[in-house]
Amino acid sequence: MRIIVCVKQVPDAKDVRLDPATNTLAREGVQSIMNPYDRHALEEGVRLAEQHGGTVTVLSMGPPQTEATLREALSVGANEAVLVSDRAFAGADTWATTYTLARAIVTLGGCDLVLCGKQAIDGDTAQVGPGLAERLDFPYVTCVRKVNGKEGNLLRLERMMDDGFDELELPLPALLTVVKEINEPRIPSLKGKMRAKQAVIRKLAAVDIGAEAASIGLPGSTTEVVRVFSPQAKGDRTMITGTVEEQAERLATILAAHR
Repeated sequence: MRIIVCVKQVPDAKDVRLDPATNTLAREGVQSIMNPYDRHALEEGVRLAEQHGGTVTVLSMGPPQTEATLREALSVGANEAVLVSDRAFAGADTWATTYTLARAIVTLGGCDLVLCGKQAIDGDTAQVGPGLAERLDFPYVTCVRKVNGKEGNLLRLERMMDDGFDELELPLPALLTVVKEINEPRIPSLKGKMRAKQAVIRKLAAVDIGAEAASIGLPGSTTEVVRVFSPQAKGDRTMITGTVEEQAERLATILAAHR
């Protein structure tokens, strides 16, 4: 089974801040990390390859420094890493990103299974996984909390829901997005770190994946971020005391007054 895991390098959430002059994320001096949900996707990919046989390719679209995140993925069990990087990809929204990743996967020869984290902690859209599945014409399941096994060409899954979980069967090739409850990511071994340090990371530019200029980066993006800002902190609040009935009545009065 050939597995491709899509990962993204994101700013560490505890260091994220906005530039008040440009209203954009200030990245200078901010540490970059592998998107936390993608760690769980990577771990699940490695586990599936160990259990059922196969290889894991970790794939990322980003600037050259994303190589550090890919080496981290190699250190915990990925067999190979591919970086899709080109100045032409800059400014891509999720629409252009899914196009680029899909072109890269086709260039790599396709796969049996694509794994993604549920969402990225910087954009929080949760659109790339489903969008990529549509581009590849793969069936997909989001918010997977457990892979119960593989029988022939079918994966047996549990999908997290608000009131429990669904049990599903999904034919391959397919795409899954996973939640953090699916597993506990492993710690890289010294041997893994040494192998990752020496590994050659394959790099693909726009021309290598046959990408159309009008479909990538800013030209290929159908959305535009007009402004990013920090919400103003508000200190005004009303404390409601009394019995539950009294508090409910008081709350109803307050809400009615602010209609």
